[in-house]
Amino acid sequence: MNDWHIDQAVRVLRQGGIIAYPTEAVWGLGCDPFNPEAVARLLEIKRRPEHKGLILAAASEFQISGLLAPLNDEQRELLSSTWPGPNTWLLPDPAQLIPRWVKGSHSGVAVRVSAHPVVQALCSAYGGPIVSTSANVSAAPPAKSKLKVRTYFGSDVDYIVDGALGSQSKPTTIRDISDNKVVRS
Repeated sequence: MNDWHIDQAVRVLRQGGIIAYPTEAVWGLGCDPFNPEAVARLLEIKRRPEHKGLILAAASEFQISGLLAPLNDEQRELLSSTWPGPNTWLLPDPAQLIPRWVKGSHSGVAVRVSAHPVVQALCSAYGGPIVSTSANVSAAPPAKSKLKVRTYFGSDVDYIVDGALGSQSKPTTIRDISDNKVVRS
């Protein structure tokens, strides 16, 4: 990974494109979460129904501070003790900061503040969170290599960011901040 690759990926994100990038365990697909056409295209190439919702990845808690505002001190401390890292949390969104096309049929949104260097660099350079969903067609195993990303998506992905996967063996667990229960393991 170098600055040039990050700059190219950010340019693609800002133009409404879809990128593939390494994450903690598998290759991810990303786009601008506030661009409905980009999200719709991502869902289409994954063959993923909108109602399932998507994860947002951020470089810091600051990038998602609006979602943290309604949480109590205990919940904020819990998040801070697990971030940055391979932990995804379902957070409430009472102020409707995140668009419905990201949340799907859920009232909250799944968020991860990643420690992965590529995800950190992407979100930092982009200036906010990006969509982070596994690079696979629904029901297929997530891509563990750039070659598999190309096999699944061909030219439907506008840019593939250089980098290596993290050391996790499986995608992150998702827990609900309201009760700390596991939603996806």
